[in-house]
Amino acid sequence: MDLQITPKKLSGAVTPPSSKSQAHRLLIAAALSGGISVIHGLADSQDIRATRRCLSAMCAGMEDLPDGTLRVHGLGNGIVIAPPYALLDCGESGSTLRFLIPVGLLIQGEASFTGRGRLMERPLKPYEDLFREKGIAWKLADNVLTVNGGRGYGTLALDPGTYRLPGNVSSQFFTGLLFVMPLLEGDSTLVSTTPLESRDYLEMTRQAQAAAGVTSRWLDENTLFVPGGQTYQSFEATAEADWSQAGFWYAADFLDSRVDIRGLNPDSAQGDKAVSELYWRLARPGDTEIDVSGCPDLLPPLAVMAAARSGTTRFVNAARLRMKESDRLSTTAALLTALGGRAEEGPDFLTVHGGTLTGGMVDCANDHRIAMAAAIAATACTGPVTVLGAQCVQKSYPDFWEVYKNLGGDIHVL
Repeated sequence: MDLQITPKKLSGAVTPPSSKSQAHRLLIAAALSGGISVIHGLADSQDIRATRRCLSAMCAGMEDLPDGTLRVHGLGNGIVIAPPYALLDCGESGSTLRFLIPVGLLIQGEASFTGRGRLMERPLKPYEDLFREKGIAWKLADNVLTVNGGRGYGTLALDPGTYRLPGNVSSQFFTGLLFVMPLLEGDSTLVSTTPLESRDYLEMTRQAQAAAGVTSRWLDENTLFVPGGQTYQSFEATAEADWSQAGFWYAADFLDSRVDIRGLNPDSAQGDKAVSELYWRLARPGDTEIDVSGCPDLLPPLAVMAAARSGTTRFVNAARLRMKESDRLSTTAALLTALGGRAEEGPDFLTVHGGTLTGGMVDCANDHRIAMAAAIAATACTGPVTVLGAQCVQKSYPDFWEVYKNLGGDIHVL
């Protein structure tokens, strides 16, 4: 679907959809429990569908109730008897894949994962190296990853002990291991061999586990101690509104729209709540530098803000953005350039020069955050903006275009 947007300021109240980062974690904690859990406020995005689909393939029961509520029948804290040769389809969700690879070791026999788009090209080496060290079979071929711990029935494929991973690739690897380590017979430690980036996301995992009665504790800033022999308990929880998606409405407000953003938890563990502070930093004129290692998903809306401010903004520690749904450093730079802005990318940085946006044509590169950033940038352009492949917002914000129109946005399908 291609859209044309006529520049127009937005006005009105908006509540962002529930945090898919939190929803993934609540779903997995519920699925690992030994009972029936209830989760409220789930958004029906493609990424959340992917996690639900995979957990269902592992025989967790999913029962939809009204108003985005889901009843989850847990697997029961142990070995999973999945259908023979079950293939876990992760869609384009990196969270689904990386969170569930260790959980897949609970399956009796092989666990196989696949995905679409760039998913199976995204980095998995931290797991591959660790699994080979632990004697767990790892095979990635023809867009399918198969892992097999080679243990008999009733035995987990992982042993308690020390698990070391680099912390500068993605916190998602830590989350995946953290989900299964409490189920091991003995105590374990999870160690980041480099300074741990996106630590807030790991705190979100620990919060979801705490809701299910599972605990861990920090020994130092890079080491988690995880007691073994724990069990996940059923629970009831509500997914928070998403600070990542709120970033786009913050950007709209920055560009002189009047958007009242509601429903956000100011005490949330979501790292992207940093947008509320970064908004004010960008509002001050002059050159500035922003480290996005802890909030990489905010780069597109922050870059749109930077393109309209007075001064040059340099976003640093951003190398991981090259392995998102698109090479997001390149596609963000291309987005701004296509709309008449000035931006230069480097290996791990993006420099944006403030000025005026004129309009033009943006290829979303099948990246939901590029599509939404283009829509917000259009509100400050002097001419129309064409958005190619606008349907990609389904990945995380299915009703984004409807909300945009309700706020006064002027969009037409081409």
